[in-house]
Amino acid sequence: MTEMKPAVGWIGTGVMGTSMAGHLLNAGYPLGVYTRTASKAETLLSQGAQWFDHPRDLAAQHDIVISIVGYPEDVEEIYCGDSGVLHAAGETRCRIAIDMTTSQPELARSLFEKGAAAGVAFLDAPVSGGDVGARNGTLSIMVGGDEKVFGEVAPIFEILGSEVRLQGGPGSGQHTKMVNQTIIASTMIGMCEGLVYARKAGLDPESVLKSVSGGAAGSWSLSNLAPRILNGDFEPGFFVEHFVKDMGIALEECERMDLDLPGLSLARSLYQEVVATGGAQLGTQALYSVVDRLSGIQGGQDGQLG
Repeated sequence: MTEMKPAVGWIGTGVMGTSMAGHLLNAGYPLGVYTRTASKAETLLSQGAQWFDHPRDLAAQHDIVISIVGYPEDVEEIYCGDSGVLHAAGETRCRIAIDMTTSQPELARSLFEKGAAAGVAFLDAPVSGGDVGARNGTLSIMVGGDEKVFGEVAPIFEILGSEVRLQGGPGSGQHTKMVNQTIIASTMIGMCEGLVYARKAGLDPESVLKSVSGGAAGSWSLSNLAPRILNGDFEPGFFVEHFVKDMGIALEECERMDLDLPGLSLARSLYQEVVATGGAQLGTQALYSVVDRLSGIQGGQDGQLG
């Protein structure tokens, strides 16, 4: 007899969330959905997901609740607000809550404790890989929380990602994501500067990209975002405003740990300039426009290198 899959309640249907939830539907998980903008759930609803008006209602009818939203305050409202997942303690079917938002380690630890008091095991499990990883089910998933609970939901993580690791106790997933964002921050500066250099030197940027992507300079950003820059495509796989939020969290943690990371600080200041010039909801590759301008070189039409 085929074992019944646990019912999953999904919160957040943005650039990544819709694809991720769709993978669970395709794998046969009963799926309920809540998002603040109901129209953004239409794709999932058309595929058989059921709509719920509040996170609390979702938790009442699902074994596992998974969230991926924008900001720490959104996470706190989803779980601790009057209509939140943890509000109906003792009246909910939900046993496990997984927040996949990039958020604050301290908030993850707080939700772990509040969840335990309500009889809900909590995992923090932020992801990396952007819209491409979400669509392909190849995300890197960084998890903090109880090892036994992690093992129980491993089949879900394996549908969503290709690299899944428990990093430690509550908050460890979020700390690991801060490492990820810190590395990406300086990588993005180097990538954009390299493309500007290629243009100034009169090189064919597409040919240059093919050469350097396979060498020591190779990175996910270079392989996935540099081609978008070459094509003048600044649509979001990951929003600039969310990356600025992430770097802010990382710098707050640095201050708490008495740690100075100048590359991270520089990257945030450059991305803040992207926001100031109207690019908050562009993809992170929009940094190219600021690097191009600061270099003194006039970019091609619509930010293209050609």
